[in-house]
Amino acid sequence: MTESEVLAEFRAAEALLQGHFVLSSGKHSANYLQCARVLMNPARASRLAIALAQNLPRDIRSAIEVVVSPAMGGIIIGHEMGRALDLDALFLERPHGTFILRRGFAIKPGQKVLMVEDVVTTGLSSRQAMEAVREAGGEVIAEAALVDRSAGEADLGVPFFPLVSLNFPVYEADALPPELAAIPAVKPGSRA
Repeated sequence: MTESEVLAEFRAAEALLQGHFVLSSGKHSANYLQCARVLMNPARASRLAIALAQNLPRDIRSAIEVVVSPAMGGIIIGHEMGRALDLDALFLERPHGTFILRRGFAIKPGQKVLMVEDVVTTGLSSRQAMEAVREAGGEVIAEAALVDRSAGEADLGVPFFPLVSLNFPVYEADALPPELAAIPAVKPGSRA
């Protein structure tokens, strides 16, 4: 799937939003990708996951033993990646601010993990999720995401395979351009 085909999926789902958004990083942007909307259609989610799985190098794809994703944003694409790779898909939650496995999920010692996210902006959530996997005994060998919004700057410490990379301008709250400052900000992400 080409970058334009991926973006066409987002547009068809009305998931490529324009306005004034506060990202999970705290930065502001005039653009937001609402992955929940693009993933709400099971056929579309499956197509994107298959494309994402095909984007992984063969050696990494063959080494993966389990897929893990952080809640909330990563659950659907993580589940679909599990289906595409014919592997179990677990998810991490943070009921008290720190990612943990719950619901009887467990990772075997040394188990090779593919971390799967919807969007990576700074990489903070990914790194926190990977730490939880390591604490549970797993070894994260790579990360896959629908979108790299970091402009290639997120340092995840493992090979990173986004389906598409976007470089929308982002701004600090005290350095907004006038046209963005004139619009009320909304925070559409999964973190309060």
